Amino acid sequence: MTPDIDGGVRAQYEAHPYPARDPKDEAKRLVEGSPSNLAELKHYLFAGGATMPKKLRVLVAGGGTGDATIMLAQHLQDANRPAEIVYLDISDASRAIATARAEARGLASIRFVGGAIEDLASLAPGPYDYIDCCGVLHHLADPAGALAILTAQLTPGGGMGIMVYGELGRSGVYETQAMLRAIGSERPVAQKLDLARRLLKQLPATNRFRRNPAVADHLAGGDAGLQDLLLHARDRAFLLPELIDLVSGAGLEIAALIEPWRYQPERFLNDPQLLKELAALDWLERAVFAEALTGNIKTHIAYLVRAGEGVGRIALPDDASLVPVLKGFDGPALARGLKPGAGISVQADGLTLKLPLPARAGPILALVDGKSSIGEIVASFAQDSGAARIEADFRATYDVFNALNRLFLKAPGD
Repeated sequence: MTPDIDGGVRAQYEAHPYPARDPKDEAKRLVEGSPSNLAELKHYLFAGGATMPKKLRVLVAGGGTGDATIMLAQHLQDANRPAEIVYLDISDASRAIATARAEARGLASIRFVGGAIEDLASLAPGPYDYIDCCGVLHHLADPAGALAILTAQLTPGGGMGIMVYGELGRSGVYETQAMLRAIGSERPVAQKLDLARRLLKQLPATNRFRRNPAVADHLAGGDAGLQDLLLHARDRAFLLPELIDLVSGAGLEIAALIEPWRYQPERFLNDPQLLKELAALDWLERAVFAEALTGNIKTHIAYLVRAGEGVGRIALPDDASLVPVLKGFDGPALARGLKPGAGISVQADGLTLKLPLPARAGPILALVDGKSSIGEIVASFAQDSGAARIEADFRATYDVFNALNRLFLKAPGD
């Protein structure tokens, strides 16, 4: 531990809790994201929910102002799933905001604990069925040690959701941090923020930060976003191979990367020889290739399981009894917006990609209501075109929307 830097990190989040949140906004919206969306947890870690404990014990390690804690607690409450959620964070100011957000929603399943991951065993020992550690490891003096501490508190059959910064998508960030340290390292925070804004206005067109469309916290996040991005006391970024090594060193393995399409290089290439060579790689090797190919992944979001426990954890569309569930979309409304055979376009951090869809994608999505199984959806078309053809169209539709992190599978009756 380096006391001056650790104290600086704590002081930063006391002065500017991140991300900036107002508990009054809970009456208007639920902030949702990844990891820790309940539909994702079921799909990637608990075989669609079939292996999820009836009472889920959750740790949010480094909970900040509460986004993951509030989202998952609300999802579990809406699903009538009993749960015990432990929120842990070093910042009193951040914890106060998260607590007020929970009170505004009447969420009673959360226990708020102040402290560091390094003290987890004494402050809030597990075991935990699910651990969220989002945006934390890259700010710690010893990310590997912290991940090992978390792994020690994970149940057999449990899983984690983590987010760390991606190096390539943060092009220009660390050079800009270095410039600001050179001219303002000993200044009060308000003066540092002023200098940062002045420098950003003066960056030449060739500057890598200015040319990077993937980073925008300094534009949308206010003082907290600007400080977290460019004035942080300690942060680092990971290339995907480095993250794989970090995870492996803790006795874990990556079950899924979010959003999947961004790690699928075959989505971006059409040369037959290149595609043939890619097909010989395993999925993580292809993901590493995709990171280098696109060059704009600014965060790595991953679901993790203990090494050797990955088999059977992800719900797969081969099981016709599973129920497709859309995240953030209504099936019929989505279907009405799709033109047969037109595909769908997606944009992310300066990249635009068109994903092809089968002509029946719209009618298939119109039947995705969170209740009907894959088998029932296929059977509704089978008389017209034959089950095998409809199954292929469903799989093609599923592959696209699951890659977009919008379509998941859950166990029947879950």
